[in-house]
Amino acid sequence: MILSDWDIRVYIEKKLLIIDPLFDDTIRENGVDLRFGYQFCRFRRDRGVVVDTRRDTVENLLECVETGKDRGFTIQPLEHILATTYEWIEMPHDLIAFVNLRSTFARYGLYIPPTIIDAGFKGNVTIELIGGSLPVKIYPEQRFLHVIFARTSSPVYRPYRGKYQGQRRVTPPKPDEV
Repeated sequence: MILSDWDIRVYIEKKLLIIDPLFDDTIRENGVDLRFGYQFCRFRRDRGVVVDTRRDTVENLLECVETGKDRGFTIQPLEHILATTYEWIEMPHDLIAFVNLRSTFARYGLYIPPTIIDAGFKGNVTIELIGGSLPVKIYPEQRFLHVIFARTSSPVYRPYRGKYQGQRRVTPPKPDEV
């Protein structure tokens, strides 16, 4: 079942769902809108590198910048960047969330891959954005994500405790343990 604005407010008031900071326009009809944080990372174009998803970290392939609220950050055509939410999220054990790009940003040609926030997750959400055919300038604290919450049939048996738990700011991919 997808939560309405009423349900979301109840979860937040009972401190079962934490969104910090919570703005007046965060809670929407059937979800919440989250904002860009101040850090953005782009992948360096190095044609000689092959990233091994079992062994390699990519911190040395990322160029990360902190930008000002009015200076912004430009996503180049077809570029993949990592961004983070301004808000810290703490999910209860009986909710998951579907993350969608707000339609305004999709209409500018941006795209995000399908993304889920797992039950039990805590942290800033790192999101990959993919540029369209034109450069697009974005700004910290702009509402860019629409998050829809769905209640699970029962609280999850094993809430999220993965490698991204507690992440702050942009968190690059981490290899899976083999």
